[in-house]
Amino acid sequence: MMVDNVSKPEGSPDPQKVVEEINRKAGRNMPQAVATAALLIVVIVGCLLISLQTFVVLVIVFMILALWELRVDFATVGLHIPVITLWLCSVGMLLATFYFPRHVEAMAVSSIVAFLAVVVMSTMRVTLGSHLSLAVAGKLAASDPGERDGLGPSSDAEPPVHSRMSNVAVSVFSLMYVPLLAGSIVLSLTFHGHPVAHAIILVFLPALSDTGGLFAGAWFGRHKLSPRISPKKSVEGLIGSMLFAVIGAVAVFASTYAHLWSTMWWVPVVMGVMVGIVGTFGDLCASMLKRDIGIKDMGHLLKGHGGVMDRVDSILLAAPFLTVLLWMTGM
Repeated sequence: MMVDNVSKPEGSPDPQKVVEEINRKAGRNMPQAVATAALLIVVIVGCLLISLQTFVVLVIVFMILALWELRVDFATVGLHIPVITLWLCSVGMLLATFYFPRHVEAMAVSSIVAFLAVVVMSTMRVTLGSHLSLAVAGKLAASDPGERDGLGPSSDAEPPVHSRMSNVAVSVFSLMYVPLLAGSIVLSLTFHGHPVAHAIILVFLPALSDTGGLFAGAWFGRHKLSPRISPKKSVEGLIGSMLFAVIGAVAVFASTYAHLWSTMWWVPVVMGVMVGIVGTFGDLCASMLKRDIGIKDMGHLLKGHGGVMDRVDSILLAAPFLTVLLWMTGM
């Protein structure tokens, strides 16, 4: 028996075109991004439910992956960072911050030791076999020449050779950008007796802010925020980022600090606005870095998100601000 094809009602939108339009406005594959985000939420919540130590290990794993992505990104323009030294020092920093009784002092001392080790090792060039060369070749091949604006080398060109001081500079930047800022996340677990709430605030509020900015910018974005750095960022997206972050902060505050609502009601508002602004600034800084290097994404490890660094840049930059706010308000 033959079944007639059911035709779509005339004038109804094509779902495929709707998704393509959303992907174009958002600048990413939204179905993949949503699926990846859902998986990350499950992993993070699962680690928090198991133990704080498991969550710290997860932070360390993300930090190691982020440093590898920076290693590949800088290598595309001939810059070298001592990734193994950064891995070892960073793991030591985060574990010392979490386990030593005097957490702030442990973080400070381990940061100084890491700084000295990274400076020394960044003057040397240690190869990692063929893995780095393959990763760099893949990064250059994936880059759209039209988007590079002549800032980075093409896939068939040799990267330029830089001075040792340039390598030292980007190595110290990598140390401060990833492990030092990630240390703020671990530090927030050690005071005032609300480690799970602190972890949720520091990890999920910036992510929620990114989501709000993404959807608000895709649907309502009309006024460009910084067209030279990131053409897709809009004022409406910034407002959406702050609004979503405030809503998330109020939800966490109501579930954990409800007894403080009458006197500390302003804290989640300040927290949400701060995360929206700082997170957007972190995204712009990452966009500027990508533009200077001449790449589209910082990595490729997270489907729909470009890479680990593209996912955690706003989390890292917001972490010290949120940690200080939580400590000062006694939350």
